[in-house]
Amino acid sequence: MKLLTTNFVQCTVKACASTPNCFPLHFDQQTDELPLELVHEDIEFSPEFIYNILPRIDWPALLTTSRELGNNLLPEQKPNIENPNAPENDQILRDLHTLLLETQIMQGSMRCNSCGHIYFIRDSIPNFLLPGHLVQ
Repeated sequence: MKLLTTNFVQCTVKACASTPNCFPLHFDQQTDELPLELVHEDIEFSPEFIYNILPRIDWPALLTTSRELGNNLLPEQKPNIENPNAPENDQILRDLHTLLLETQIMQGSMRCNSCGHIYFIRDSIPNFLLPGHLVQ
């Protein structure tokens, strides 16, 4: 699961849909059952892609997620990039590319701050299926 994906998912428990704490899901760093495993995957850099996806990114959620994973390189405010090919934007676009597209979560778990439900990630695939008692 690419880190970019985490910026677009929230808790699927119906009771959480109306609460602001269902997003973002938080990574549990140390769990005995499924420890967090990240890998780096080389992907060709495309400044235009990052430039075009940037308006869709929930910046506070991305900051939270990146810090939970130990990345403190992102600025507090979302960058205002007018030209993706301008030299002064190269480093921030590369940092975002590395974080969003090259960071692969192979295993671990994400937790909802509202209800506490844990979503496991195995073989880079998050399991968002809910047990029967949480579906209603």
